[in-house]
Amino acid sequence: MQTLEPLLASHPFLKNLNPEHVKLLVGCATNKVFNPGEFLSQEGEDADLFYFIRDGKVVVEIYSPEHGPITIQTLDGGEILGWSWLVPPYRWRFDARALETTRAIVMDGKCIRQKCENDHSLGYEMMKRFAEIIADRVEATRLQLLDLYGK
Repeated sequence: MQTLEPLLASHPFLKNLNPEHVKLLVGCATNKVFNPGEFLSQEGEDADLFYFIRDGKVVVEIYSPEHGPITIQTLDGGEILGWSWLVPPYRWRFDARALETTRAIVMDGKCIRQKCENDHSLGYEMMKRFAEIIADRVEATRLQLLDLYGK
């Protein structure tokens, strides 16, 4: 069985990350499989985790009383789910559920926040990389809302 370190190191999100930083991250990681329909996050709940998606599909949604669930993005292997662990008040802003069997490396956000606080170069790298994830999610939300309201 493969250990988590090479799995993390090979994830596109961590490309070119200092190997010492990858070793720090491994201490906050676990492997998990999600079944179709299983939620990885639910809006409003505590956001203490994020996910390196290894394979499978995860849908990111928001719920509208008028329209029901609205798909914001569909994530595949090699992508990241979750940035709410990084921004107080650490609450999920979206629902996310597996569309098919999904394998992910689950990261403990509290653990990562502490490691970033202790190692500011790791913290800076993580912030730069997650800023892109946040920007992508905001843009996807904007495009979906434009489509939804036909503007």
